[in-house]
Amino acid sequence: MLKKSLLAGLALGLTMVSSALAADPLKIVYIGKNTGNPYFDSITGGFKDACAKLGCEFQFVAPATAEATSQIPIIEAQIQRGVNVIAIAPNSPDAMNQVLDKAREKKILVLAVNGDLVGNEGHRDANILPVDFTKTGPNQVELMGSLIGYKGDIAILSATTEAPDQNTWIAAMKDTLAKDPKYKDMKLVATVYGDDQPEKSTTEMEALLSNYPNLVGVIAPTTVGVAAAAQVVQQRKLADKVHVTGLGLPSEMRDFIKDGTVKAFQLWSPYNEGWLASYFADGVIKGTIKNEVGQKFDVPNLGSVTIGPKNVMNTQAELTKFDASNIDKFNF
Repeated sequence: MLKKSLLAGLALGLTMVSSALAADPLKIVYIGKNTGNPYFDSITGGFKDACAKLGCEFQFVAPATAEATSQIPIIEAQIQRGVNVIAIAPNSPDAMNQVLDKAREKKILVLAVNGDLVGNEGHRDANILPVDFTKTGPNQVELMGSLIGYKGDIAILSATTEAPDQNTWIAAMKDTLAKDPKYKDMKLVATVYGDDQPEKSTTEMEALLSNYPNLVGVIAPTTVGVAAAAQVVQQRKLADKVHVTGLGLPSEMRDFIKDGTVKAFQLWSPYNEGWLASYFADGVIKGTIKNEVGQKFDVPNLGSVTIGPKNVMNTQAELTKFDASNIDKFNF
């Protein structure tokens, strides 16, 4: 009788543990660069849809501004909340090293998504990028060159001064302009920063037009910046003189393409970054994916994904070019 009672008690205990585990889904948080930036809506959509299929719990949070240290209090709060995964679009390559190390000590999986801790990759577990970011800078220079006949003064309107991804692209742009003879007649006259805020980006664009009367092109490798630059050119009716390109969202740039303010711009699918990050995190924590360089795993809708050097993964091979011929095919 006692033996049966003990067995029954054990069975009940196991059932309770199983129920508790079932009621405690994987918790993923994605920390964006700043609030009010529609670019992160698409990435968040990928996280939400993947988590709906995987049964994980998702939350998006972001600081009001994209300053270097603005994400630290949010990371600390998420550690206290007991999340399993912190995914982050870092505002700085090194300002968060200590707090991210603290998260990893708590067995939290730390993923850089849509940006990386450039030069400090050891403070995160893996990196999800839309494309190989070494291609972004040269691709932007080539697109601008094709718009201006590879000749004239150009400027860059970026996000914040410490944004790791934008700074990587800008360095590659400068290197390409300096070393490739194809671009010898293109002169970079200024690099300015709109802090990923529409108002400041607009002010910086207006200042570029005032300070550089011979300007023929502006590259804005940020969705907020490129939309602001295009709006200024549209309002001043300067599309025939000043060509704007960069990295933009089709939903925000469609009207500028339609009326000829912008001839072409580039980007990728931000949605797929959230989708891939969710499936990767779920697999790593469940043990079905090994977070090791060279490992391959399958992701619905994306196919086979390979973990590259420094534990970096890409969602697509090349940047997508948007122009009048295809802009209506994209809705993000």
